[in-house]
Amino acid sequence: MINNVVLVTGGTGLVGSAIKHVIETEPVGSRFGKREGETWVFASSKDGDLKDIAQTRALFEKYKPTHASFLRDNSLINDNVIHTSYETNVQKLISCLSTCVYPDKVEYPLDETKIHLGLPHESNFGYAHAKRMVDVANHAYKDQYGSNFTSAIPTNIFGPNDNFDLEDAHVIPALIHKCYLAKKNGTPFVVSGTGKPLRQFIYSYDLARLFIWQLREYDDVEPVILSVGEDEEISIKEVADAIVEAVGFEGDYSFDVSKADGQFRKPASNRKLLTALGGKFEFTPFNKALDDTVAWFLQHYNSGARIGKVAV
Repeated sequence: MINNVVLVTGGTGLVGSAIKHVIETEPVGSRFGKREGETWVFASSKDGDLKDIAQTRALFEKYKPTHASFLRDNSLINDNVIHTSYETNVQKLISCLSTCVYPDKVEYPLDETKIHLGLPHESNFGYAHAKRMVDVANHAYKDQYGSNFTSAIPTNIFGPNDNFDLEDAHVIPALIHKCYLAKKNGTPFVVSGTGKPLRQFIYSYDLARLFIWQLREYDDVEPVILSVGEDEEISIKEVADAIVEAVGFEGDYSFDVSKADGQFRKPASNRKLLTALGGKFEFTPFNKALDDTVAWFLQHYNSGARIGKVAV
């Protein structure tokens, strides 16, 4: 029996830990489960600095991956992982992009054909161009070497093992942490903006299942958006309301309308995903996913695990 080795870089982060959870809990041999003769390796920065080509090669030599899921975000890592995957004959490589790669001015909904149609927003300029180059590299390696390299474009991810640091967390973990502190300290819970903007959120465990599906069944070099549908957009106010309920906050709760809202909506189409899946994918209901995320945060708050700089 051939032993396939799947290497997940960023293996202890939000997405990597979700993939590990799915692999450990789904039935062996199922669509999203581990297969017979398969070894999964979840590597962190402690196992090797992917910005360093020697350490990258050492990591690949150690585990000899036949497949890889790539979850890092700068050009040096892009080049090291992609080229090392080619040099070591990795059978398949999946890179993780972001919706911020899209042009600042683009017709909605976002889809997989619009990545390179204009300049990204200036606030994401460097990051977006680095991520776009992953798509360019995938095509170049396929054209020149026949490499089976592709990428995924998730929308807003949340779930256990997220970064809850108030200084740099994304909207859901930041609001969870802020609401918890308001309850703990008996202070008001104030959300910046009007709460009206709409976003598509994907639970990290759902995203993990989709990465595993992509590893098994999706062999196109063109990227695929991994997201709930446009009809499942949710407002920031609905998010905040759900967090208030999940945390059990009963104090003063308001919106600071003097703060900017940001972009009202940037919907992304998951039509290609659902077509490729051959039917409907069962996404976890938002409130259930949020309740589980809040429960994880509360359980780990005192340990500081992936919470970030915990405020007191």
